Amino acid sequence: MRFSHESLSQTVVFATGEAHRAVADEVAALGVSKVMVIASEREAALADRIVAQLPVVRRHTEVVMHVPVEVADRARAAAAAAGADVLVSVGGGSTTGLAKAVALTSGLPIVAIPTTYAGSEATNVWGLTDGDRQTTGIDNRVLPASIVYDAELLTTLPAEMAVASGLNALAHCVDAMWGPRVDPIDQVFAVEGIRALAAGLPAVAQDPSGVPGVEETLYGAYLAAVAFASAGSGMHHKICHVLGGMFNLPHAQTHAIVLPYVLAFNAPNAAAQERRIAHAFGAESATEGLATLRRAVGAPSALRDIGMPEEGIAQAMDPVLRAVPAGNPTPVAPENLIALLRAAWAGDPL
Repeated sequence: MRFSHESLSQTVVFATGEAHRAVADEVAALGVSKVMVIASEREAALADRIVAQLPVVRRHTEVVMHVPVEVADRARAAAAAAGADVLVSVGGGSTTGLAKAVALTSGLPIVAIPTTYAGSEATNVWGLTDGDRQTTGIDNRVLPASIVYDAELLTTLPAEMAVASGLNALAHCVDAMWGPRVDPIDQVFAVEGIRALAAGLPAVAQDPSGVPGVEETLYGAYLAAVAFASAGSGMHHKICHVLGGMFNLPHAQTHAIVLPYVLAFNAPNAAAQERRIAHAFGAESATEGLATLRRAVGAPSALRDIGMPEEGIAQAMDPVLRAVPAGNPTPVAPENLIALLRAAWAGDPL
């Protein structure tokens, strides 16, 4: 057995019903005194309650999906003008992504309070969109210093969004099983993440306000993100980043739709990983386990339903072919890739 595993350093706090106290503790531990709060208009009231006791010098509400570079530049300028020495982000993946964009160029620490299951808060991966092109990278400056998970903050997340976000987290687990830097530790995290998400998501879909289901799903989403950050971005995420950037598709729904197609594509050539995924689902096969979960939660099923044009299949081919890691379990060629994209677009079996 030969591998090298790097564990990322951050504080992770699970504090159901106590986000305000936990965030104050984390800010105090950093020894900072000028907080810039990043939260969308939709999350502003929630953020205000969480940061009420903090020394806030700026509230920034311009949050846009996929983090356009011009939006990032305005947030960076706002942080500099306010003299901020810490970023507190309250929201989903787009909010965390904007905080990361600021941290990338400023080095400011982030305290992240997630309100979805996106998982970005547990990774050192950043992403920016320029026009229709999405660029991603890895930099430890963007890894939040602390995460505060408060399940109560997710109990008002609509079931449809909760399901898509949770399946996005599940995609982190599956992609991590054969990511370009995967090691046995990543796979342990990923398998436990799959188990937790498969247990928690049906409960969340049935009752989005139920704290136990949310806590289990949050736990799984965190493990998923840690596994993904270490193993690296595989075929699934490369496809979704290309499609999301080119066609401005909603992030979580795109991942939820593409996941079963990539799993079916890779599983025949990744027998050991397939067995472990199946076991985590408690199913005879990985694809059967995922299909059962998707039926139970009412998962979205076709890219055309979320705004991808049919001609986009051909447009995405070359960027995806260039992006997919060389070590993908099933070799990727134009013929099998176009079949995958067409099936995902239409919602048909692969």
